[in-house]
Amino acid sequence: MELYSINKELGEAAQRLRNGASELFTLAKEKAEAERVYRVALNVQIVKLKDEGERATLIPDRARGMVADKKYDRDLADARYTAGKELLNSLRAEVSALQSILRNSEEV
Repeated sequence: MELYSINKELGEAAQRLRNGASELFTLAKEKAEAERVYRVALNVQIVKLKDEGERATLIPDRARGMVADKKYDRDLADARYTAGKELLNSLRAEVSALQSILRNSEEV
């Protein structure tokens, strides 16, 4: 590999890393918002079931079932955030590898 290509790839990888960090912040906000929405919805259902006189032992399971779509959204947001973190780790490794190649190429 010639030095120009290595430097170009390194610059592109660094740019993707910067963009990924920004995207990860967005994903973190989405994750937090999904968690908030789920917890509020769960609480509303718990209170509603208590007010309706539901047996106390059934309330948690029934309430979770009633807000399953919110839990799905929360879990999906969490998975997207985790995937984003893994992608950034992969990009960091790519940048590190390119830096090593560049350093070794300059020594030769």
